[in-house]
Amino acid sequence: MKVVAVCISEKKGTRKHTVDSIELKIDHGIVGDAHAGNWHRQVSFLDQSSFDKMKIAYPELHPGDFAENILTEGIELFTLPIGTRLRVGETELEVTQIGKECHKGCEIRNIVGDCVMPREGIFGIVTKEGTIYPDDEIEILKDEAND
Repeated sequence: MKVVAVCISEKKGTRKHTVDSIELKIDHGIVGDAHAGNWHRQVSFLDQSSFDKMKIAYPELHPGDFAENILTEGIELFTLPIGTRLRVGETELEVTQIGKECHKGCEIRNIVGDCVMPREGIFGIVTKEGTIYPDDEIEILKDEAND
């Protein structure tokens, strides 16, 4: 399981663009991203397999087009329970939401005709700060209290 791409956008409701790295802060999310703030959807994730389903219908898609911050590989994200803790590179995050309701006027849905994020994207909060790069490993952390 690894990071394929990291993406940000300066404005909500728009496609994100890839960057070389993202910096995560507790009680904030991603520095420089429009969705940053002290709330439950600081960071968004989408897996490559979900992205590829949409790419069949719309081959021009690029990482960030579904407004995901982190495009992953090798993890069926939408099956993770809320509360799952992930180590991504040197950071740690907690899953807070699976899917979302798409807002009206969403640029992605208007262009593609569909959006996979409401069904298969996940969201989380930062629990350990740091920087994430493409190719960073992703690990599902075990809850030592329940082992």
